[in-house]
Amino acid sequence: MTRTRTAIGLMSGTSMDGIDVAMLRTDGEDIVERGPSAGFAYDARFRDRLKQGLVDAKTITQRDQRPGALSQLERDLTLRHAEAVKAFLQQNDLSPTAIDVIGFHGQTVLHRPDEALTVQIGDGPLLAGETAIDVVYDMRANDMVHGGQGAPLIPAYHAALARGAAGLAAPVVFVNIGGISNLTFIGAGETLVAYDSGPGNALIDQWVEAHAGIPFDQGGMIASEGAVLPDLAERYLANPFFTAKQRRSLDRNDFAPPTGSDAGLADGARTLAHVTAAAILKSAVHLPQRPSTYIICGGGRLNPVIMRDLAALAKEEGAAVLPAEDAGFNGDSMEAEAWAYLAVRSLQGLPLTYPGTTGVRRPVTGGKQAARPAR
Repeated sequence: MTRTRTAIGLMSGTSMDGIDVAMLRTDGEDIVERGPSAGFAYDARFRDRLKQGLVDAKTITQRDQRPGALSQLERDLTLRHAEAVKAFLQQNDLSPTAIDVIGFHGQTVLHRPDEALTVQIGDGPLLAGETAIDVVYDMRANDMVHGGQGAPLIPAYHAALARGAAGLAAPVVFVNIGGISNLTFIGAGETLVAYDSGPGNALIDQWVEAHAGIPFDQGGMIASEGAVLPDLAERYLANPFFTAKQRRSLDRNDFAPPTGSDAGLADGARTLAHVTAAAILKSAVHLPQRPSTYIICGGGRLNPVIMRDLAALAKEEGAAVLPAEDAGFNGDSMEAEAWAYLAVRSLQGLPLTYPGTTGVRRPVTGGKQAARPAR
């Protein structure tokens, strides 16, 4: 028998810009009562450490290996998440006893689905000890054990949101534009299909950081001053990823940023914004049917250049593009909310992934549990 729980979700995504925190009251099925949310940015020095962590992780062959500085990074990352939880509770005048469980994503440092290998650093027991709240963590691994790609995991939550939304007609697609973009298709009868659709913000972030010394193109200001370079755009969009029959999940490093000789700063940012939008529509050809509506979540929806390109491309196919907020959702906190929702599903042994979302052989649950210290 399921019961309603109060959960906190923690998300640190491929953009590596900080920690998103969101509270949810849910039964892990149909009840979804969204609560407050917040974001806690990483400082530049810690972001540099995370980038080095991606380099250190390249030699990993077993999930429990922590070469180089990864072991210390994992501890420090976990402690930062603990501080974010404490600050969130204080901001909302909440006690740890008011929270039943934390859903802890951790930080992905390696994702090689073809080798059934995915690594998210983050110490669940340490987080439980620091926050005095039960933690569910490492939610991707069991999917891979059963033949899945380990991603995306958010579709189960997208389906719950769609069930509870008024006036949202199927088929609809949720698009999360983070460091990597992914699609969740929800058709008639809740047909659920999901996969990564291509590069999201990661390429733009890497480009402007390398050439302008800033972590991201805020509001698309740099891109708005440039022009799309067709040859450079086509080089990305001709990648075999987009035409392969089997959908696969992506690692942050599967698409590399341009070299300095490929473009100037503004033209490079503009071209990569176009690639982000075009990749979504190009990947959508693999959906069971074309959607009538795309609901856009994640940081990419705040880049008006990406959104304009996406709206124009979708209009050619008779589809509408809506920022998450226009559909009644929170595009900043949705992934963190999803991790809260998935934590409750994990506690109840409900599936987190499905054959149509990750390619897993059958619907499976996942996650490890770390109990809060005995009082």
